[in-house]
Amino acid sequence: MLTLGLFIACFVAGLVNSVAGGGIIVVFPALLATGMSPLTANATSNLISWPGALSSAYGYRNHLRKLPAKYLLLLLPCALGAIIGAVLLERTDSSQFGKIVPWLVLTAVVLFIIQPFLHRHLAGNLKAHKNAPLIIIGIALLPMAIYGGYFGAGFGFVMLAFLGFTRLTDLYQINGLKNLAGATISLICTVYFSYYGLIDWSYAWALIPGSLLGGYVGSRVSQRIKPAYAHSFVVVLGLCVSALLFIKS
Repeated sequence: MLTLGLFIACFVAGLVNSVAGGGIIVVFPALLATGMSPLTANATSNLISWPGALSSAYGYRNHLRKLPAKYLLLLLPCALGAIIGAVLLERTDSSQFGKIVPWLVLTAVVLFIIQPFLHRHLAGNLKAHKNAPLIIIGIALLPMAIYGGYFGAGFGFVMLAFLGFTRLTDLYQINGLKNLAGATISLICTVYFSYYGLIDWSYAWALIPGSLLGGYVGSRVSQRIKPAYAHSFVVVLGLCVSALLFIKS
């Protein structure tokens, strides 16, 4: 029953990530329910982040084929930031992480709350065709990528905001590139955390398929699901999880 619950949580996380983002808030409490420590649950959550992001990007493959190759350079600061963030997490004491994780979840919830403002910024920039030099965007992305490697929830929102300053005007290309960036970060973290034994592989066979299926389904039905519903669900759940973690700590 617990495994089935994890599969469903990962499916919902993949679906939510594809539509509105914030899927880690869905799966994080599910991983804690298995008895994992917050540090292990955070590291293990990468097992659901990269499959869902990759399958979502695959759903946008026809649009990504038309993406100018130069925009793939934005994956470089994402990769560097992921390494730095992963190293910082690996060097964080488990009990210390347990004390700061409620604040990390609350930070993610705040990012989710301001998501509509980021989307309005994105829409405004696309309409006005505002753009900034790609190298400036890449440098600005680095600290957010470090955060993405350390905890990750909410990175996709900020990535969308940054992509609003590029010359890209196709929302499907923007979403696909955002998913590729998320997959890059979580794949690097998965390899790093696996090497240091921080990932609990006991439920991997339920986590990965659930996320893959949810991410792909989300990319196919994203136009039929109102992001506001998924957004509200994640915010309410995130506030509840954050409150419980504060009480427990």
